[in-house]
Amino acid sequence: MSEAASTVEVFADVCCPFTHVGLRRFVEIRDQLGRHDVGLVVRAWPLEIVNGEPLVASFVAEEVEVLRRTVAPDLFRRFVPEQFPSTSLPALAVVAAAYRQSAATGEAVSLELRDILFEQGVDISTPSVLDEVARRHGIRVDERDRESVHSDFAEGRERGVVGSPHFFTSGGAFFCPSLEVTRDERGELRVNVDREGLGAFIRSCFG
Repeated sequence: MSEAASTVEVFADVCCPFTHVGLRRFVEIRDQLGRHDVGLVVRAWPLEIVNGEPLVASFVAEEVEVLRRTVAPDLFRRFVPEQFPSTSLPALAVVAAAYRQSAATGEAVSLELRDILFEQGVDISTPSVLDEVARRHGIRVDERDRESVHSDFAEGRERGVVGSPHFFTSGGAFFCPSLEVTRDERGELRVNVDREGLGAFIRSCFG
C-alpha cells in the first residue's frame, strides 16, 4: 500500500470491540469503492487512562456477544475473554512505532493487532506477541512511542474526543458513526446499524 493522498484520523483503543467493527467496515467500503488513496491514521485513545482503570474482560465480552448477535456475525470468531489484555498501552505503543515507520505500516499493524485479539483470541499485552508483530513489520518500539500514546490522549481531549472510536475527516467529526449503541430500561445493551450516520461518514470520507 502506497502513502495515501488523504487520510481519515480516528482516536481509538486497540481493545475496543466497537472500533474493531468500525475499522473493518471502513476498510471493506474503501475496498469496494477502490479508494485506496484514502488512508487510515489510528491514534491512541487509551480507555484505561480515560476510565482510570483497565477494561474489564467480562464487560467487553458482553459487548462482543451483542455485536456478534446483531450487527457483526462475521466478526469476533475466536474471541476468548480469558485472553483479554490486562492493558492496551504496550500495543498502542507498537502502533505508534509502526506509524513512525510509515502510514501504511501503521495502518497494517493497527488492524493486525485487533485481528489477533478479536479474531484469533490471543492476548495482545503479551510481550512475545507484540515482539513478533514488531519483528514481522521491521519496527522497534522506544520511549518516543510510549510517550506518543499519552500525547495522543492529550490531543484527543483538546479536539473533543468523546469515546472510542472517534473519527475525524475533512468534512467533520464522527463518534462511532456506523453503530447506534444504547441500553434499554433494564440496562441491557442494544446495538443497531446507524445507516444515516454511516452514510454521512462515508460521504465525508470518500465523497
